[in-house]
Amino acid sequence: MANRLAESTSPYLLQHADNPVDWWPWSPAAFAEAASRDVPVLLSVGYAACHWCHVMAHESFEDAETAALMNKHFVNIKVDREERPDVDAVYMTATQAMTGQGGWPMTCFLTPAGEPFHCGTYYPPTPRGGMPSFKQLLAAVVEAWTERSDEVRTAAGKLVASLATHSSPLPQSTVDLDGAVTSLLGDFDRRHGGFGGAPKFPPSMVLEFLIRHHERTGSVEALSIVEATAEAMAGGGIYDQLAGGFARYSVDAGWVVPHFEKMLYDNALLLGVYTHLARVTAAPTVSRVARETAEFLVRDLGTAEGGFASALDADTEGVEGLTYVWKPQQLVDVLGKEDGAWANTLFGVTDEGTFEYGTSTLRLLAEPSDFSRYEQVRARLWAFRTQRPQPARDDKVVAAWNGLAIEALAQAGRVFEEPSWIAAAIRAAVLLIDVHMVDGRLRRTSRDGTVGPSFGVLEDYSCVAAGLLALYQASGEARWLSEAVSLLDLALARFADPATPGAYFDTADDAEALVHRPSDPGDNATPSGASALASALLTASLLVGADRAGAYRQAAEEAVARAGVLASRAPRFAGHWLSVASALALGPVQVAVSGSSPALVDAAVANVHGGAVVVSGAPDSSPLLADRPLVDGRPAAYVCRGYVCDRPVTTVDDLVTALSRE
Repeated sequence: MANRLAESTSPYLLQHADNPVDWWPWSPAAFAEAASRDVPVLLSVGYAACHWCHVMAHESFEDAETAALMNKHFVNIKVDREERPDVDAVYMTATQAMTGQGGWPMTCFLTPAGEPFHCGTYYPPTPRGGMPSFKQLLAAVVEAWTERSDEVRTAAGKLVASLATHSSPLPQSTVDLDGAVTSLLGDFDRRHGGFGGAPKFPPSMVLEFLIRHHERTGSVEALSIVEATAEAMAGGGIYDQLAGGFARYSVDAGWVVPHFEKMLYDNALLLGVYTHLARVTAAPTVSRVARETAEFLVRDLGTAEGGFASALDADTEGVEGLTYVWKPQQLVDVLGKEDGAWANTLFGVTDEGTFEYGTSTLRLLAEPSDFSRYEQVRARLWAFRTQRPQPARDDKVVAAWNGLAIEALAQAGRVFEEPSWIAAAIRAAVLLIDVHMVDGRLRRTSRDGTVGPSFGVLEDYSCVAAGLLALYQASGEARWLSEAVSLLDLALARFADPATPGAYFDTADDAEALVHRPSDPGDNATPSGASALASALLTASLLVGADRAGAYRQAAEEAVARAGVLASRAPRFAGHWLSVASALALGPVQVAVSGSSPALVDAAVANVHGGAVVVSGAPDSSPLLADRPLVDGRPAAYVCRGYVCDRPVTTVDDLVTALSRE
């Protein structure tokens, strides 16, 4: 059979290129083949760092008998959800509608027209826990298709119609910021930090909103949630105590045992949270974790072409967590008896273990009293760990997630005065503009400097624009503002719902037509495309000239007005929306430093609230600096909130005072 996945830029598809399954990539040709053979499509969706995707691949897709059944009775399509989030979104919605839950691997059976008629997730090779085996499922689907084909097609068509009616835009409503905080307080896990029970995910965007709420209102409760959660995560097994960086989630409520994959988007968002929290708290852990996370991004996820890789795998040589877990004797062997015993106590490594087979994840159970000793022990353990087998890296570059990384590194570079992080953000931005922009449109992915075939979705345009706006402020290079404006104009032109001001589709108006055009406003693992767009539009409205500023702000306000119901009913899935609404409530704040004054710039960066912009340069060198001259020949800072400005100030103390006013 033809190896149709061999030329893919997706590491996930390449992992399946040698399967005995006759895989097709997502393409019109695959559906044409299903129609000509009059067989269903078996759609399998996953991603490279997914543990259970690997398990199902090994158990079923590498099995010759199972593959023979698949090849005989289906056209089999393999999709990388990170490369085609539009395809994933459509069929995940169907899976959740059919089963009440979702996840990956996702397994869907479709008509040759692409309409789903049976969906699920992982299926074992033998019956288990009430689940049929995968081969039993295949046989049942074949029987239904053969014996009741008309009935199956009719049901699939009704499901697609139902999905379309349930995806209408949200009504306009006011975002209740105080009400959202009250609701979040009720969901807060006061024992372990975070929200809800196991599995527990880092609530990055909710924490960002709560920081902004504290900055805006002085709320002690909001800040306490952030501090408790940030400290708990930083001390837990979800955080890599040796190399920095966060795992995807904790399988328990106490952040002890992670699902070991490390995703770019999680670490970019968490870098932002810890950076912004460092502006309002003196806790040494917060700054340390921010610095270590930034270094992890640059060191372990940076690619040779300048971008950032998508993820580190959950597994090492097929074993989850193999790289990361320890037994007490192993620490003694590496460190010696005295330091090993000290490290076992510090990191919570016990004979009973916290993970599998008597192994433990490393946690920092208390801030070390002897920090110098801690640093030496950590360095020795990390050096030893680098000699172990290492997890695979999904080195495709995803535009949206690189946008998040650019934004976080640019902001952290300013706050912590680390120009190397800003330089790393610039390298990634150059890659996105030079490689991902093709014929004036943004592509979703690249790998090894070769752009992939998938067109960018709304989150790509929005997150990259937001990253470039942060980079413009950090670097002062006008190019990044210009590129961001181009992306925002494209997003407004191609993704807006023309019938509903403030509503957006996740795919462009000229994108491949799927059975349903996705439009999900909810913030999940990453900001929704619409909330990211609203944020970027609001920021851009403060940085561009008058010809665009009003339109951008109006578009941001109209988008936020569609998020009120979501923020009220499910604030944990509206964190980014709430941050944008909070910035709107503050003005947002704008600081323009006219003239060369690193001291004024540093003071502004250290004291602004979330969502603010800080620009510096010669008078009239940028739109925000227009008509803002020096004062008595001295550099001056101009502080505005929305459309109201204070008098310019020339000293750091006066600037800090101006920024502290409500």
